Amino acid sequence: MSAEQSHRVLVIEDDPILNAMMVDHIRRLGHEVHGAGSRSEALGQLASFLPELALLDIGLPDTAGLEFLSELREYCPVIVVTALASIDQAVRTVQAGAADYLVKPVTPQNLTLTLHRFFETLELRRDLAYWQARAGTTDSSRLVGESAAIIELRRLIALFAQASTPVLILGEPGTGKETAAQIVHAVSARANGRFISVDCDAGLDPGELFGSWQAGARQEGLLAAADRGTLYLAGIERLSREMQLRLLRAVETRAYRPVGSSATLTSDARFIFSAAMTAAELRAAAPDSELLQFLSAFVIEIPPLRDRQSDIPGLAQQFLEQRDFQRSIAKSFSDPALRALTAHLWPGNVRELRNAVELSIILSQGQEVIGPEHLNLPIPPDRGETAEGSLVLRFDEPPSLDALRDAYLDELLDRFAGNRRKVAEVLGISERNLYRILKSQP
Repeated sequence: MSAEQSHRVLVIEDDPILNAMMVDHIRRLGHEVHGAGSRSEALGQLASFLPELALLDIGLPDTAGLEFLSELREYCPVIVVTALASIDQAVRTVQAGAADYLVKPVTPQNLTLTLHRFFETLELRRDLAYWQARAGTTDSSRLVGESAAIIELRRLIALFAQASTPVLILGEPGTGKETAAQIVHAVSARANGRFISVDCDAGLDPGELFGSWQAGARQEGLLAAADRGTLYLAGIERLSREMQLRLLRAVETRAYRPVGSSATLTSDARFIFSAAMTAAELRAAAPDSELLQFLSAFVIEIPPLRDRQSDIPGLAQQFLEQRDFQRSIAKSFSDPALRALTAHLWPGNVRELRNAVELSIILSQGQEVIGPEHLNLPIPPDRGETAEGSLVLRFDEPPSLDALRDAYLDELLDRFAGNRRKVAEVLGISERNLYRILKSQP
């Protein structure tokens, strides 16, 4: 077997020598394995051990093999071990629900091959379910832009991607928190693992996350499915205190218990959380939440779009290029349209911008140039530009120095379509200093 995931196996065989050989060999393959010599002993193991596969001797002394096969299948898939190398016996076991069969005498080579075949198929099925669930849900936005805010965001993402700590991503709705989480996953050592996204806003059932084992039926949870990958939980501030505490234990210890079971399992999933709040709001909420308090040391905060207006033209162009309709018409934004996009405050952030671009594509129909009339945005107020190169700032009352400064900055940003680098050059200051001045504005 390749350096694949470790799995949990239960060997049920009444021959103690064969049982010990199989258990020892499966353990050498890197799996967690328990052994049992009878039906009653196997049921005792199942009270605290949740196998992903059982190897069942069809000739146990205390039960009819095929009857126990039907009972055991309620817990996990079963490979039957039989001394009768006949087609009829194989057909009967498969018809009774066996995943495969293994003929005695069992050799290490045959055992390895059988396990490899089963777990390879299991992983393929999990991957298929994962990609089917993910189909059509990928956010097309990326970390586009060269603003100071987006450069800092890229730096933090690169730092956290190198670690295995949990991450808490903060930001207003629509800022792209899941996109940031996907990038952390994609550039980390876990990139080949699954990225599983869970919406906590819709209510998260413990069984969905941790799995459940009730009435003999075993259901794998998302935490197990994300093993060696990333589990992204969005909107954790809305979870109940009980669920937050269960998650905190799983984050700290990597251990958890499925619903209805006393077994303790482990998962090597990396946790990424998100919350629709700012860092200041997190500090206020943390004393009431042990999970948020713990995560407050591992924070990435995504700035709202209004704080990185210079990135808006690039984002809008990306959404225009990535559209999945009206591709037969090459479209572009006019300069007035780009100015209108940059001047808008975008309370819905990147999500609102994407929707506005898609609407403009529809409203412009067969036209190649998208103008401000296609954007369905409020027209920015005329600030009094009278002639090329001239500048007029108008106030109802004599302005304070701060008001004059803010109006002048707004005018320059509008004139240069939000390009802070050009504005900083005009003012004779660094772009970082300009960013600090803009952040201090009310």
